[in-house]
Amino acid sequence: MPGERIHSSTAEAEHPRAREPLILGLALVLSVVGAVIGMQIITSLGITPNTSIVAVIIAILVSRIPLRLFRSFRSIHRQNLIQTTMSSATFGAANSLLVPIGVPILVGRPELVVPMLLGATAGMLIDVAMLYWLFDSRLFPGESPWPIGIASAEAILAGDRGGRRARLLGLGAFAGILGTSGLFGGLRAVAGIGVLPMAAFGIAFLGNVWALAMFGVGLLVRGYAPGAWGVDLEAQLVPHGMMIGAGITALGQAIAIAVRRRAHRLSEVGDRAPRSVHPTRSPEEARAGLLRGTGLYVLAGIVLAAAGGLWTEMAAPQLLAWVVFAAVACVAAEFIVGLAAMQAGWFPAFATALVFLLLGLFLGFPPAAAALMVGFVASGGPAFADAGYDFKTGWYIRGFGHDAAFELAGRRQQLFAALIGLLTALAMVALLHRAYFEANLFPPVVRVYAAAINAGIAPEAGAKLLAWAVLGALLQLLGGPDRQLGILFATGLLILNPLAGWAVLLGLAVRIAWARGNPAVEGAPSTVFAGGLIAGDALWSFGASLFR
Repeated sequence: MPGERIHSSTAEAEHPRAREPLILGLALVLSVVGAVIGMQIITSLGITPNTSIVAVIIAILVSRIPLRLFRSFRSIHRQNLIQTTMSSATFGAANSLLVPIGVPILVGRPELVVPMLLGATAGMLIDVAMLYWLFDSRLFPGESPWPIGIASAEAILAGDRGGRRARLLGLGAFAGILGTSGLFGGLRAVAGIGVLPMAAFGIAFLGNVWALAMFGVGLLVRGYAPGAWGVDLEAQLVPHGMMIGAGITALGQAIAIAVRRRAHRLSEVGDRAPRSVHPTRSPEEARAGLLRGTGLYVLAGIVLAAAGGLWTEMAAPQLLAWVVFAAVACVAAEFIVGLAAMQAGWFPAFATALVFLLLGLFLGFPPAAAALMVGFVASGGPAFADAGYDFKTGWYIRGFGHDAAFELAGRRQQLFAALIGLLTALAMVALLHRAYFEANLFPPVVRVYAAAINAGIAPEAGAKLLAWAVLGALLQLLGGPDRQLGILFATGLLILNPLAGWAVLLGLAVRIAWARGNPAVEGAPSTVFAGGLIAGDALWSFGASLFR
């Protein structure tokens, strides 16, 4: 039945441990594979594949090997740990490490690669730790959508249970593969459309209706504004200004929630679990986690500034301002990226880092300081969002937090699994980055950051950013912290993909007709089918990217 407690296949008294020899061995192998795949694809295509579903399938296949040794992988919780490790390694290597260390080279400061790798590693690890401290609090509730996490959870449960659930998931995955492949190339010949954004269509069934509607509208406005109104929104800095205003407001809303001593009930919009479930992180714990993480960012900023020799390029007041700005930017960026990932399943990590780079240039930071700052900011957001998806998967299959002790024990093991993946990613990037850069293989976004640093920013750009920031802040205030209207609208404006906007709005229309707009619940046909759509999209995109 939808919403019923999921009983684990292992005794709930003890969650499997990430350091079990079999789990650790498979996790290390898949972490190496995930890290290499992530680096290869981000340098060739500019994207990072979602390897969560791939890891789930591998774990399920390993569990079916007819040897007693591999039977333990039939545990849905062990599969969750394997999925967490590979996903963390992929995003960690590609987004959190390779992107930041490429910036100093393209701005002509290769001596800053090692300090940047140090700072990016710190940013990546702090971000994962902060999400661990904040997940399933009022700031980032476990019952919020986190759509990619639901897709991974449904894949695990379908493999474990089979039956109607597996058939629905398989049907959704088949539809996702057909659409994402452009009906295997036929749509391009008939309608000139290469692919259908099936993940966007599936996410519409899982996320917050209001937030997703604003996300879809933002995608359409960005896509059609040049033709309809003759306005290049990116050139006018509209998306960047909107995100600055919405992001600062969202951070203020989060701080306001964290300092409240009394917990208020969550908005009914976007619920995923029965109303009897309470967050496993108290407001006091969330507040402590936020303060602890901010302090760690300040400390990491000081270390990065010292390692990069920034004291030789800036006076003491400007150096202090850089440290404070970098720390605040990291926290703000992780909230922007995390909230977008939580509500819509998309996170504008690269664009958010660009927003803070433009702010840093406007404040007059020299090129070396700007390069280290944008790499520092870019290192954290993807790790934060990916950890949110993984923790959501675990929360979902462990029973929605009904057993708080078991949920926290499982989440702790997921943290250890993520650290295995991230540290493996660090080793692979340290070993292989020189080969990529010597072959002139840089993630495309790195060239964007370097071009912005080399070109600087015009004085009048500040007025544009401020004007649109006011509108972004007002929209975020209008929606409140539960709907995140400003963040999601700005996210849509930052992405040039109008077809995805149509897919989101069409999906919302179908959801309203099918589920009457009710919140998605575990096991409901629409939830399982949507998880299949996202899984199929991820599988085809992953496979296709390997052969491009």
